[in-house]
Amino acid sequence: MTRPRIHVTRRLPEAVEARLAERFEVALNPGDTPPTRAGLEAAMRTADGLLPCVADRIDADLLALPDRRVRIVANFGVGVNNIDLAAAEAAGVVVTNTPDVLTDATADLAMALILAATRRMSETEAALRRGDWRGFAPTGWLGMGLQGKTLGILGMGRIGQATARRAALGFGMRIAYFNRSATGPFDFPAEPCDSIEALLAAADVVSLHLPGGGPRPLTAERIAGMKRGAYLVNTARGDVVDEAALAEALASGRLAGAGLDVFAEEPKVPPALLALPNVTLLPHIGSATLETRTAMGMLAVDNLVAHFDGAPLPSRVGR
Repeated sequence: MTRPRIHVTRRLPEAVEARLAERFEVALNPGDTPPTRAGLEAAMRTADGLLPCVADRIDADLLALPDRRVRIVANFGVGVNNIDLAAAEAAGVVVTNTPDVLTDATADLAMALILAATRRMSETEAALRRGDWRGFAPTGWLGMGLQGKTLGILGMGRIGQATARRAALGFGMRIAYFNRSATGPFDFPAEPCDSIEALLAAADVVSLHLPGGGPRPLTAERIAGMKRGAYLVNTARGDVVDEAALAEALASGRLAGAGLDVFAEEPKVPPALLALPNVTLLPHIGSATLETRTAMGMLAVDNLVAHFDGAPLPSRVGR
């Protein structure tokens, strides 16, 4: 019996690739080279299933190829704003993702960025490496302590809750949040806000946990409404923030600092952000632990196996 053919766009953890090879005819990417448009088109024509990552744009034109063979796109990532979901549904292509398994790793990184921003870690490490450190100074490089400060969570889903729990129970922060739908109760104290604007005005630190691909929640106007001297952390998607307005607020000193793991046009980072000493910039490593990336890959394989076996899908997106 012919095994289904799966095309994998990027290198995956060894255990995941081994499992794929056991179950499918699989085209792997040992060199981890990002796929070209032509490569994606060829994959859509020659494979039964596609396993892309969040950096691979699966748009309407790809999904509408007249000789398309792919029937399932098993996305490596919880976000699916890289896939045209309406076009996939119209084409009869199943889309799955990898939720839940990256919650703790991403929440850990959100807390790391909160600490990095408020304690000026990137700025001070850079100064040390340049040889600008002249020894201990009582008033040198003062940051902000977290105890008793307000963390504003924008998007109180799984990762938002996990970040809030760490901040409240581990660092003694007050938690305020805004979520589009009712949520809670939680196992830590948290106060809802009636609007995004109210949250931004109250929070000493704002942490973003929103899906991308829709209207931008953090517009220039809303950034201007943030509490003076506040900090912004984004481990969600880069397109939820007006990056030019954020850079301007950081450069002027109206915002004290930021920690960013995601950008609107990855892997491009706006030069205005690169030039700022008061922002920590990371290359989209929110889920980058071996344990988490392996679990993500295994869930993607679970979805593929279920699809071709005619079983219920563990994490189908949409209906």
